[in-house]
Amino acid sequence: MEMFAANWIANWNARDLDAILAHFAEDARFISPLAAELTGSPIIEGKASLRSYWSKALEASSELHFTLIAAVCDIERQVLGVHYVARRNGKARRALETMRFVDDRQVEGESFYSAQETSPGN
Repeated sequence: MEMFAANWIANWNARDLDAILAHFAEDARFISPLAAELTGSPIIEGKASLRSYWSKALEASSELHFTLIAAVCDIERQVLGVHYVARRNGKARRALETMRFVDDRQVEGESFYSAQETSPGN
């Protein structure tokens, strides 16, 4: 799972939406406060809707870079937590994304962001 987290970060840094979406189930559900800003709802359901949302998000991000802090995994529950620094359009903040898997496909995800932006070095 640590290798998965590192690859996930690399795929985002490469802006490779196909690679990001490859591990999602067709009926995956994702929750993010940033989704509400672009779509009007914090809940995105289905892989096609995720593609649409993340395409818009990438278009709105002139700068995007993630730096992995840590990955924590609960093998029994098939849940992965990826803690990282997200730098987007000149601002940086810590983030945590939880991912739940079934049969090696992500079926649920949720992102959490720090309340205050951190300095770019954090």
